[in-house]
Amino acid sequence: MDQFLQHLLNALMLGGTYALLGIGLTLIFGIMRVVNFTHGELYAFGAYMMYALVMRTGVNFFVALVLAIALGALLGAALEFVLLRRLRGADIDTTMLVMIGAWIALQNTEQLVWTGVAKSIDNPFPAAPLVIGAVSVGWNRVFVFVVALLLIGITYFLIQKTKLGKAMRATFQDRDTAALMGVQIGSIHTATFALGSALAAAAGALLGPVFVAYPSMGDMAAAKAFAIVILGGLGSIPGATLGGFILALAEELGAGYISSGYRDAMSFLLIIAILVFKPTGLFAQKERIG
Repeated sequence: MDQFLQHLLNALMLGGTYALLGIGLTLIFGIMRVVNFTHGELYAFGAYMMYALVMRTGVNFFVALVLAIALGALLGAALEFVLLRRLRGADIDTTMLVMIGAWIALQNTEQLVWTGVAKSIDNPFPAAPLVIGAVSVGWNRVFVFVVALLLIGITYFLIQKTKLGKAMRATFQDRDTAALMGVQIGSIHTATFALGSALAAAAGALLGPVFVAYPSMGDMAAAKAFAIVILGGLGSIPGATLGGFILALAEELGAGYISSGYRDAMSFLLIIAILVFKPTGLFAQKERIG
């Protein structure tokens, strides 16, 4: 039982960052109808920005986290403006090829700039874990969990309670009607891609100090993000949130009770299972962002 509780706690700590990945991807795909193959590289970008700011320039850890998220949003806005804005109205095959090219270019740029050596990132938290009864967790993971929940709450508030969020939901439901009502579709697309990119960068910035940063780290993150979107249902932020925690739990239980080698395979197994038994996702709702 103690081992099971430890796995549950580990999944809880990890699930928040997985939810950030899923929410960012479901926003971009739901509103823009773009398969964002660069999502994993934006995750890696967040981790590398933490390394650059904390380890290379000596910026305070918490300030660096805010800057890494902001830089992720700026990179996302730049990608949308330079690449996707020119492709509005293009067929999905063309858009996918361009995004795959951007993914490869970003990953190779990371390899060129940072080399293939994994980078560790210092954090200000105590090395001794927080002990709760028979289970324990590192203070850095507690911080990751709390910040992830905060960012999820901010995103949900933005989508549900602000004018920008209302415009995003209108664009998701009917782009042409939203445009007739005065919604600037181009600006909404830029804001959406920037927000989704910021959430991916936030996940990387949070997990980079927990693990390490390396050029191909975004590949598995992207696969997990797609699994979460499929699991939670397209367009559902609560679905993406719950999907993130479900995936984290599946990984922890798979690693703990089957083999640690099956941890990353669980995302693909979940994709197969959901596509076979419930292709719309566990929490899908018709015509919904939020």
